[in-house]
Amino acid sequence: MGGNLAKRNADLLIVGLNHRSAPVEVRERLAFNNGTLEPALRRLVDTETVREGMILSTCNRVEIITSTADVAAADVRVKEFLAETQGASRAAFEEHLYTRSGKDALVHLFRVAASLDSLVVGEPQILGQVKDAYAAATEVGTLGEILHRCFHKTFAVAKRVRSETRIAAKAVSVSSAAVELARSIFDHLHDKTAMVIGAGEIGELAVRHLQNHGIGKVLVTNRTYSRAVELAQEFNGTVVPFEQFPAHLPNADIIIGSAGGNDYLVGPTIVQEALRGRKRRPMFFIDLGVPRNFDPRLNDIENIFLYDIDDLQQVIEENKDEREREAQKAEAIVAEEVESFWQWLSGLEVTPTIVALREKAEAIRQRELERVFAALKELPPHAQKAIEALSLGIVNKLLHPPIAYLKSTSRNGETDNAREVAVVRRIFGLDNDSE
Repeated sequence: MGGNLAKRNADLLIVGLNHRSAPVEVRERLAFNNGTLEPALRRLVDTETVREGMILSTCNRVEIITSTADVAAADVRVKEFLAETQGASRAAFEEHLYTRSGKDALVHLFRVAASLDSLVVGEPQILGQVKDAYAAATEVGTLGEILHRCFHKTFAVAKRVRSETRIAAKAVSVSSAAVELARSIFDHLHDKTAMVIGAGEIGELAVRHLQNHGIGKVLVTNRTYSRAVELAQEFNGTVVPFEQFPAHLPNADIIIGSAGGNDYLVGPTIVQEALRGRKRRPMFFIDLGVPRNFDPRLNDIENIFLYDIDDLQQVIEENKDEREREAQKAEAIVAEEVESFWQWLSGLEVTPTIVALREKAEAIRQRELERVFAALKELPPHAQKAIEALSLGIVNKLLHPPIAYLKSTSRNGETDNAREVAVVRRIFGLDNDSE
């Protein structure tokens, strides 16, 4: 757990688990599915221990993000909340939990939204999921000044990471790498036709990436016709019966194979006929199948470009290396932004004490002035003003050292601000009602 668990006026606490700390059977046990999130949020916030709260629940993580004045008590409260709400014993999941508080919580939150803590670094989905969780908590009303400001900063940090680094510039999935490869060969895709053979998960992702990059037309074919229809309808594509796809090859500039089976689906004879049908314009084959869908002898045919999954893996590994390099730049941005936000949060810790110090000093000054002026009734106005100015100057000079000290601890974002504040309050008797 980062930092200590001392009480502060305002602190952050995150309790959660993710794809690295817990297996999927534990993650799904604690996941908040449709219809369960809103009532859970209402139970989470009790205004005493957990002042503000948000729940981030995705396939890879479940995290409870809170604002609290007592991190230790909130830690216990959140774990009990998870057990009660999800109907699980703490023993079933507690060993998989991580807890982050103070600055560590802020670092964690910024890294999650910037996709630095994701299974695939740089993937874009997590930021949308954080925004959805924020919207749900806002709708239910479980956020206050601290978390509202914290999440606005979180979104700004994620945007800055995207705009100032190339962390998401290169594809790191087989399907996206295939489409990226196609884009590197053709200047643009809007006037090209792609045929996707196989409508499984990889085929679906390929269609999605093709459409995201503006492909002109998509032909979908699959051994199970109904699945091809389903995928084509979802992405506004055209269905081609599986047994007829060779006849449609002349229309395709890009052919992506992801079908199952032990035999090649496309061999040199079929491709030679397709080339004649398209006046020998180039064709780009991407084989995502294992076993392979396309006969490797296609590479020997002029104007045919064939890449298999090993070729793409090389592209992916190169892209991963680039993402790792960019991630280091992103970590520096996160560290800078954490300091900025922590100064604001630490300021909340000292501001009430500074205000109380000024108010007490002013009250004393006014009482002493009244006593002096009551004793010196003949004092002319210009002398009264001189005494008032003198008293104000003395008070300001006396208050300057403690106020400067409190502000400096705030600027430094020290984790033991609460202790420093307590010392100042005791020295000046700020919590003594008799003063």
